[in-house]
Amino acid sequence: MGRVYLVGAGPGDPELLTLKGLRAIREADVILYDRLVHPDLLDYARADADRIYCGKLPDRHTMKQETIQHLLVKYATEGRIVTRLKGGDPFVFGRGGEEAQALMQHGIPFEVVPGVTAGLAAPAYAGIPVTHREYASSFALVTGHRKKGQEEERWKHLAHGVDTLAIYMGVGNLPYIQKQLLTHGKAAATPAAIIEWGTTQNQRTVIGTLGELASMAQKNRISNPAMIVIGEVVRLHEEIDWYKTLPAVPVLSTAEV
Repeated sequence: MGRVYLVGAGPGDPELLTLKGLRAIREADVILYDRLVHPDLLDYARADADRIYCGKLPDRHTMKQETIQHLLVKYATEGRIVTRLKGGDPFVFGRGGEEAQALMQHGIPFEVVPGVTAGLAAPAYAGIPVTHREYASSFALVTGHRKKGQEEERWKHLAHGVDTLAIYMGVGNLPYIQKQLLTHGKAAATPAAIIEWGTTQNQRTVIGTLGELASMAQKNRISNPAMIVIGEVVRLHEEIDWYKTLPAVPVLSTAEV
């Protein structure tokens, strides 16, 4: 019997991979990786390791989730070390919980290797702390996908009960998200940011208000992947936007790690 590692590859910057995640890549006989995994991370794999692309776009999946789970079980049953490499953190909107359930049901040994999630890292790279003593003492990581049932109650709570919202996969539903928050009493003047390709050299940050959210995304032609951040902490962007001041720094090579 082999083993499976469910590894969070981080939000985009390959240097945010954890040391344990690096070890899991190096040990793997098979790597199943997602669309947002930085390609440089695959350079750490053994030359003879099989690399299987499992990428998903919001409206198109290269491989169904059930197929991914089947392959994890199949390769581990064959006695191979399998690394499932997922963008961000496997247990934050990454369907890692479903994969862990499938492995447990089939008696497959596995480990979860947490990763840095985009909901924290993208705002940080844009100079936006999700909490701050003067602005926010709570935050929520939220999916922008619509769910059947209880939508009204969910947005009502988010509009009033949380200081900072970090919304994943929300670009396609921005008019809906904006309307729900405004309908349930969130002020239109609440600061808002959209961070496209966060933590990467292509990062772009657009700042405005909740009332302008959908229009500023359209005007700036924002596309996925992008994080949406809503809350008073966005005011800090101009003051501590550290990332854009950095000189271009090359990514560490495999020989240096």
